[in-house]
Formats: sequence, structure tokens, C-alpha cells
Amino acid sequence: MPLTTLDPNTALIVVDLQKGIASANLIHPIADIIDRTRALLDIFRANNLTVVLVNVAGGAPGRTEQGPRANLTFADDWTDLLPQLNQQPTDILVTKRSWGAFATTDLDHQLKARGVTQVVVTGIATSIGVEATARQAYEQGFNVTLATDAMTDMREESHHYSISNVFPRVGETGSTQEIIALLEKSLQERNVAS
Repeated sequence: MPLTTLDPNTALIVVDLQKGIASANLIHPIADIIDRTRALLDIFRANNLTVVLVNVAGGAPGRTEQGPRANLTFADDWTDLLPQLNQQPTDILVTKRSWGAFATTDLDHQLKARGVTQVVVTGIATSIGVEATARQAYEQGFNVTLATDAMTDMREESHHYSISNVFPRVGETGSTQEIIALLEKSLQERNVAS
């Protein structure tokens, strides 16, 4: 289903574009993901819309078949955001310790305090951090849009499953350019109305 609209107060959430994850064996070139994310960052920032940069610094403490994750140790720069994101003082920085950006943080409160009603989600990994964040945003009452060409995963089948089967159930999907075009249209309509 094609994208329909973007709310006038939409936030961009960039998930886990950090040194420790961006260096993983990904199915798409990381430079392409960064370029598309930067295009979104640039238009959101230029229009004074909320930007959220998310990194992960641990795992949920629950027991899994893959073993414990709560006591993971990382290289010193593992959680550092990629410098290409050009973090700004106005950006919200969220450090999570779970797959999704809402579960172990105050992100819901921060976005609602700013009047945000919709989020655009990008990042790594499509089937983990991006999907969990999109699901949680949807459950918190946000309209959700997913920039499918500005995300990647470690496994092709996981990436495609999330895009084809999960994302249509929690929001709308589109390319970076489609989202930028809708955002520009929404901003023009807002300017005409005011």
C-alpha cells in the first residue's frame, strides 16, 4: 500500500547506526544506508522537526537459548554513533538496553511532550532494532512510517520478512525519496494553513 501522508509533527528515529553494529556483515552497503539516512536527517533538521538518534549499550536481562546478554562487554567505541550522522545539540539521544527504543527509555514521554504524532524509522537491524522500535511506537499510539531503503540487516530473509510481513501491520512503508516528498508536501500545506 502506498504512503498516504505524514503528520505535520513527525519525528525521525535512527536506530543503532553506531560503530559496533555498522561494522557487522550487513546485506546492503552501509554507505548507502548512511547516505539515505543523512538525506532524511537533513530535511528533518532543516524544518526543525524532532530527530532521535538511538544507540544500544546492552541487552535485556532475560534468559534465552542463545545465552545471557545482560553482561555483554563491548569495545570502547562500540556504542559511538557514526560521525556521518552529524549529531546536533537539538537531537534527542536515546541509549537503550533492549531491542526497541521505547521499552527501556523515556522516548515515549519525550516525543509526546513535543507533540509528535508520527515517527519515521530507519537503521540497523531491520528485523531487530528497527522492527522492535516500530512495533513499540505503534503500540504507544504513534503513526509509523518505515524508510525501507534506509535500513539493513545481517540476514536477507529476516530483512525481507520484516518489510513484507511485519511493517504493513504496524505502519506504512516507503523509500527515502517518497518520504521526503510527503514531508515536503506536509510542510507546504502547514505553511499555507498558517
